[in-house]
Amino acid sequence: MEELQSVTVTVAAGVQGDFRGAVRPGRKPKRQVSLIEVESWRDALDDLVLSGSDAPAWSARRANFLVEGLRLPREAGYILTIGDSVRISVTMECDPCSRMEEIAPGLKAALTPDWRGGVLGAVLEGGEITVGDEIRIER
Repeated sequence: MEELQSVTVTVAAGVQGDFRGAVRPGRKPKRQVSLIEVESWRDALDDLVLSGSDAPAWSARRANFLVEGLRLPREAGYILTIGDSVRISVTMECDPCSRMEEIAPGLKAALTPDWRGGVLGAVLEGGEITVGDEIRIER
């Protein structure tokens, strides 16, 4: 994982540099972009009593974007608008995988309730995203 200050997001490829966002011919994208809330990440770590140097960085979750101060939708169908032009359709919950157990025992279970693992989405309109851009939720 690499933390960036800005990145390009496209309808065809998702987040620049992340091969998982590429749309395969004949398929509908569902998992182009992943977002997690800093508050949900902290809640999961609190459940495991992990803090300070014992706590893994949010990037260990391997989400594309970390959101702070905004509760992400807990169901598909919402549209997230980020910055001036990026629009992402929330498609599903980002279920934590077994790799979370390698990061910290119990982390997979701690990320499971209330969509703590984040949301997945498909890019409707691309553009540039920069740290600090406003995020709006539309229905």
